[in-house]
Amino acid sequence: MLTEDHGISVRGDDISAQLSQLRLAHPDIYQCIDMGRVQAWQDELANSSWKDDFGSVAAGGRGGAYVHAQSLNVRARARGIDQLMGLMRQDSGGRRLVVDLLGGDGLVRRVCALLGMSDVDVITCDASPYMVQSAWATGIPALLQRAERPLFLSESVDGVLLAYGTHHIPPEDRQVVVEEACRMLRPGGTFVLHDFLAGSPMDTWFETVVDQYSQTGHQYVHFTIDEIMGYLVKAGFDSYEVLEIDDPYTAIGSSPEEAELRLGEYLVNMYGLSKAEESQGKERAFRWAADQGKAIFRYQDDGGTASESVIEYVDEIQAWRFTIPRRAAVGVGKKVLSR
Repeated sequence: MLTEDHGISVRGDDISAQLSQLRLAHPDIYQCIDMGRVQAWQDELANSSWKDDFGSVAAGGRGGAYVHAQSLNVRARARGIDQLMGLMRQDSGGRRLVVDLLGGDGLVRRVCALLGMSDVDVITCDASPYMVQSAWATGIPALLQRAERPLFLSESVDGVLLAYGTHHIPPEDRQVVVEEACRMLRPGGTFVLHDFLAGSPMDTWFETVVDQYSQTGHQYVHFTIDEIMGYLVKAGFDSYEVLEIDDPYTAIGSSPEEAELRLGEYLVNMYGLSKAEESQGKERAFRWAADQGKAIFRYQDDGGTASESVIEYVDEIQAWRFTIPRRAAVGVGKKVLSR
């Protein structure tokens, strides 16, 4: 099982310090870094700035609430993460290095450790200094970079994950991100792009809940299947496909009500729904978020059966589990071992 180092204090905007820690504690990752790209990125950072939705509360971001949500319920999205990592672990002949391009505070690496994935080593990358600093604070190796400007050498890693926030990438940058992912992959490597389709319940959730009740808003364009396929084709992968996976939210409690409230609390923090808390108070906001989730996340199957939220008692853990369904689109691009 993966183990983490003790948390250390590394500034999220100090790339040199991050690289020093990687060189000392994670040399296999460090040797994959392109120092020429690092220098260009440091020069750019010194002369630019951008909006950071996942920054600190003091900076107008919702990063603090997001990190709190993951600490409350690290397994809330474990089923989806397990499937995404499974796509990169297929036919694995040994330990695989995976770059998590939108890694936040290191949730994917943390879930991999909880699920006992000893054959993967995840390097968490993010464009938010607050997220990178939060990752290091819990012992997770992280690197400040933008998804369209990765700092890794060509053909240096086994997997690239682009998930849980892909719609935040502007449409004009998405092709570049996918091409860069292809560039970084070794022969036999796999790229996985995960997001939620335009017009899906997740799109509705962002439009009617997150955009209206968070301080940062949420005006981002979601994907279509043809769009995802087009990126994979143009990037030059040897094989490619688009799949659909179940990627639910889950929470447990000692009673049905507690399980639902815990998931409501997760949603309020995960998406920074501070306006709901301000108008309703914490407890009512948690209940409201859970109810919104139950109403919005419904899927009609081909046979006419509706897939919706479920509350059930699970004997193995002797607790109630509340599940809100989500379905995600996943693009998979692969490089062959030999050409």
